[in-house]
Amino acid sequence: MKALWITLITFILIILLILLFKFYLNFTVGWDRSPTCLVGKTALVTGANTGIGFYTAQDFAKRGARVILACRDLSKAEEAKSKIIEATGNPNVVVKIVDLSSLASVRKFAVEIKATEDRLDILVNNAGVAFFKNSFTQDDLSLSMQVNHFGPFLLTILLLGLLKRSSPSRIVMVSSSLAQMAQLNIDDLNNVPNRWFKQLIEYSNTKLCNILIANELARRLKQTGVDVNSVHPGAVQTDVLRYLPSVKQRIAKFITKLFYKTTEEGAQTTIYVAVSKEISGTSGAYYADCKKCKMIKAANNVQLANELWQKSERFVKLTTEEKQLLVN
Repeated sequence: MKALWITLITFILIILLILLFKFYLNFTVGWDRSPTCLVGKTALVTGANTGIGFYTAQDFAKRGARVILACRDLSKAEEAKSKIIEATGNPNVVVKIVDLSSLASVRKFAVEIKATEDRLDILVNNAGVAFFKNSFTQDDLSLSMQVNHFGPFLLTILLLGLLKRSSPSRIVMVSSSLAQMAQLNIDDLNNVPNRWFKQLIEYSNTKLCNILIANELARRLKQTGVDVNSVHPGAVQTDVLRYLPSVKQRIAKFITKLFYKTTEEGAQTTIYVAVSKEISGTSGAYYADCKKCKMIKAANNVQLANELWQKSERFVKLTTEEKQLLVN
């Protein structure tokens, strides 16, 4: 009987600790309170049909922006568009298809955007994948590295002309604090050695690349009126883990439900960095919970950022004409 009471009390204490921890997480979530109006502005969000991207796009629509949902899946994107229009009353929401795992698709998408849009005030590089097993694209690039880094890198460069003409404008790179776990080999970006937690390391590498490129781009775009910053959305209940094996996925979903932010909460820092007037003119910074944070140590390496930029140009086969977008 005594053992039963001890077990019951222990169980109750564990539940109370979990609830207290959950309360603490909810209490410390940063919420964007910016009153910024985006009427007359155009915002583009990659991966906007779900998760953080969806709530980011919906917020922009609420503020009156023209919102471009840049997605890979047409049916899911159209469904997201309908939901956003219904929730915000803003009909100026459009779907554009882009597959970041294809350099040809990114280039085709950029041509279409430049042909149909006369301005671009906000670019949010949000789309991302994680935990693939030895997957490579038709461009012979690691799928995780291409979707999370090479694709957004190329897309950003191709849209710089629009962003500059629309200045003051902003670029937001959605990264992660997991960048601290990166083991980036600048001489072999396309591969991660076989070892324990290989997929986690590969994902972390891509997130470090996001911050390094954001910082390098901020240096290159000084005096242009284009601000570039990176964000850590926090541990969020997104579907980025959808490619895990089913058993691991169920375990991960159970844990995330208990301890992680909702996707709407996870979108707040991205929204804050994209619209807040109080950080206007700030570039090359790193944010979490709607606050500027200390930069991840490896991301402060200017030489590494420049080398990553040069290597990335080669991987995406940047043409001379495309390179001119950086200086014109």
